[in-house]
Amino acid sequence: MLDDETLELSSVVANNAMNRERGLTGPNSYTKDLGVDLVAMLEGARWLDLCCGSGRAVAEAKAHFGDRVRVVGLDLVDHFAFQGPEFHVGSVLTWSTDDVFDLITCVHGLHYVGDKLGAITRAASWLALDGHFLANFDADDVRDEHGVPLGRPLADALRTAGFAYDHGRRLLSCVGGRDVPLPFEYLGADDKAGPNYTGQPAVVSHYRPL
Repeated sequence: MLDDETLELSSVVANNAMNRERGLTGPNSYTKDLGVDLVAMLEGARWLDLCCGSGRAVAEAKAHFGDRVRVVGLDLVDHFAFQGPEFHVGSVLTWSTDDVFDLITCVHGLHYVGDKLGAITRAASWLALDGHFLANFDADDVRDEHGVPLGRPLADALRTAGFAYDHGRRLLSCVGGRDVPLPFEYLGADDKAGPNYTGQPAVVSHYRPL
């Protein structure tokens, strides 16, 4: 298993086939993948997009709303292809902010994060009191030290912490900022596990229940 610093150098993590060119709306878009009307949610909002890729979606939002929204994009690599939004280069596991956001999204980004549960709890802590967090999340990629999916213990812990998980759509969400650690110790990650439900190679994360 790899630690996060080593993992972030992996070619699997640098996969540009997933979230590099998705737009805000349309057939290949955040709206389609998250199953919500993002345009309706964004009026007057502060939006943080984690693992934003080239930044197309946040750039489209900025072009549409202008100063009526604040849009911030974060990605591990500096491949931003658009002007207008506030872009940051960094890992979701180390980047920090004193701001709060009305909307935080992570579209197919958690598939490539080592400490997925750490990333989830960090994102939730940046939400406004009535803010929304939405992320594609494959619970089967969160496993114990023996490689077995955590299953029910993970589902119960997420529910207790205030998260909702739709297994069929692989969509994780919560409403309202929270600072609730999940009861698992992160052990490391495997970037050689192969494809997940997206058909793209993904990172499997390993934890020990506390």
